Amino acid sequence: MDSPLVTVGLPLALSVIMFGLGLDLTPGDFACVLRRPRAAVIALACQLVLLPAACFGLVLLVGLPPILAVGMMLLAASPGGTAANLFSHLFKGDVALNISLTAINSVIAVGTLPIIANLAIAWFRPGDLSLGMQFTKTVEVFLIVLVPVAIGMVARGLRPRFAAAMDRPVRIASIAILAVVIAGAVIANRDILAAQFLALGGVTAAFCAASLAIGYVVPRLAGIEKPQAVASAFEVGIHNATLAIVIAQSVLERPDMALPAAVYGVMMFPMAALFGLWTRRRSGSDEPA
Repeated sequence: MDSPLVTVGLPLALSVIMFGLGLDLTPGDFACVLRRPRAAVIALACQLVLLPAACFGLVLLVGLPPILAVGMMLLAASPGGTAANLFSHLFKGDVALNISLTAINSVIAVGTLPIIANLAIAWFRPGDLSLGMQFTKTVEVFLIVLVPVAIGMVARGLRPRFAAAMDRPVRIASIAILAVVIAGAVIANRDILAAQFLALGGVTAAFCAASLAIGYVVPRLAGIEKPQAVASAFEVGIHNATLAIVIAQSVLERPDMALPAAVYGVMMFPMAALFGLWTRRRSGSDEPA
């Protein structure tokens, strides 16, 4: 567990992804929420309240072992991934709202992720993690998540041409890093995965479907226009699986806890694409909210 790959490599890999997110952000992106406060508040409520509750219910229903149950809750507590912006663009969502939600979620997650992790650890009691994430570990989450984002935003402000030139390489690197991190988590825990494959596959697929559905249906029922609802769906439905894996392996030092996020990371892209196609097919029949 003290190998440089885990203690140094994983946080560094996540830092590259979060730096890339920062290159896409400006202070003005946060102001987008002020222009669409209702859509943003509903999407954030789905992300921060409804989704952890839905995940908790799924975990209890399936009866996952405690360590995997906490891993699922870590995944539910993770903010939206940067791929949400791409899917929103492809399927006619409000990309500006996506960018704002991603930025705000990344900031809020510094506080909510340790809280949800502590509550899950207290409920499921997975052995030696009874104390949960202590203050020093919360600070570690802050450094892993926000500092690279801030550096990326500063780089964009000072060197906009550099930020524009780095956008595509960093996106490609982010995808490659995610694939390597998922593969590493699966290989390192292949015995546990083999024993829990059906349960993990089922619960992560159900969680992904529930995330996308909650993110879309709740805003539509609240009268939010379709482009903003699509943006909400992808923001709520596409999680930062890399962050959940890094927290599990490097911060909590339990690589087996990373398995739910690893399995989810494989499934979320095709499921998000199918969901996007479904929203397009409905575009002809949807009435204005």
